[in-house]
Amino acid sequence: MKKIIKIVLAMVFLFFIASPFAQSAVPNTPIHWGFKKGQEGRPADAGNVLEQLLEKYGAVYMGDTSKKEIYLTFDNGYENGYTNQILDVLKKEKVPATFFVTGHYLESAEDQVVRMVEEGHIVGNHSYYHPDLTQVDDARVKRELEKVRALTYEITGQKQMSYLRPPRGVFSERTLKLAKEAGYTHVLWSLAFVDWHTDKQRGWEYSYNNIMKQIHPGAILLLHTVSKDNADALEKVIKDLKKQGYTFKSLDDLFASKELDHPMLHKK
Repeated sequence: MKKIIKIVLAMVFLFFIASPFAQSAVPNTPIHWGFKKGQEGRPADAGNVLEQLLEKYGAVYMGDTSKKEIYLTFDNGYENGYTNQILDVLKKEKVPATFFVTGHYLESAEDQVVRMVEEGHIVGNHSYYHPDLTQVDDARVKRELEKVRALTYEITGQKQMSYLRPPRGVFSERTLKLAKEAGYTHVLWSLAFVDWHTDKQRGWEYSYNNIMKQIHPGAILLLHTVSKDNADALEKVIKDLKKQGYTFKSLDDLFASKELDHPMLHKK
C-alpha cells in the first residue's frame, strides 16, 4: 500500500511540474466576465472583488461615472459586410471608436483595418486565434498578442497597441498579469447584449433599445460589427445620446484622464 501511495504522489508531482501554469505566481482561475447591468442611467456594477482585481492591473470596464462620456468599442472576429457602414456613421458623426481585431479579421479584411486607422480609430488586440487565454501556456498567450500587433503594424503602420479584449470575455489574474507585462491593458465593458448571432437579427430597434436601456455615464459599449441591427441602429443611437448630453471619447482619452487623476498610477 505504501508503495502505491508513493507512486500516486510521484505522478501528482510530475503532473504539477509539467503543467504549463505550475510556475505561475498568481491564480489562473478562469473568470467569465459578467456584471449587474446598468439601467435608468445607473452604472453597471461588477462588484468589489472583481473591481479590485481589475484595478490591481490597471484594467477597466467603464470610465468616470460622474461624466456623461461614452467609449464605443467593437469586436471584429470576421467581416460580415457591415463594417464600412459603421465607419461611415462614425465619420459622419465624428465619433472615435476602438476595434478589437483577431488574426482572421486582419487576414481577410485588410481594407477595413486600414480605413479604421486612417480615420483616426484605435485598433486593439483580440488575440490571433481567439482561444481561451486561461487555457493556454504563457508562451502561447504572448504569441497570440504579438502576432496581432505585428500584422496590424505591417498592414496599417499603427505602431502602438495598448488595449486587449480577452477572447470570449474570459480572463484570470494570470492573464491580466501576462498582458500587463506585455504592455497591454485589459478593456472589458459595462454595456453589451446578445448581438452576434447573424441568423437571429431582430431589426434596428432591438439594438437601439438594448443600448438606450443600459446606457450610463462612463459606459464602455461592446458591439459586434457582424450585426446588421447594430449597423442600422448606430446613427440614431449616437444622435439621440448626443441630445441627452453624452459625448463620445476614445480609450486614449479615458486612460489620459486616469493618468491625470492618478499621476503615479503607472509609474514604477
